[in-house]
Amino acid sequence: MQSRWVYQLGVLRDALDRLDELHEQRLKTRDALPTTARPGTADFDDSLAEHHAESWSCLDDWATHGKALREINSAARTARSPLAPIPVPAPVQRITARK
Repeated sequence: MQSRWVYQLGVLRDALDRLDELHEQRLKTRDALPTTARPGTADFDDSLAEHHAESWSCLDDWATHGKALREINSAARTARSPLAPIPVPAPVQRITARK
């Protein structure tokens, strides 16, 4: 276990929460645009560009700290689990020969 993982997971969780908030805001903004605002129009494109600009720092956090998820997964796969039973060797069976 790396001590930095706790911090990194916190950063990732906060970034994901912020991305969810920004997505909800984007949907509200999009729905509030005039019906003439379509992709390619200034109103639509400007609001989308603003959404993307606000999202970049969260995406940067994922690009920076996302590798911690792979590290944790790899460590978990190779770690011995305290819940896993210890394998017991099978008893040796004696074969008796008939005479």
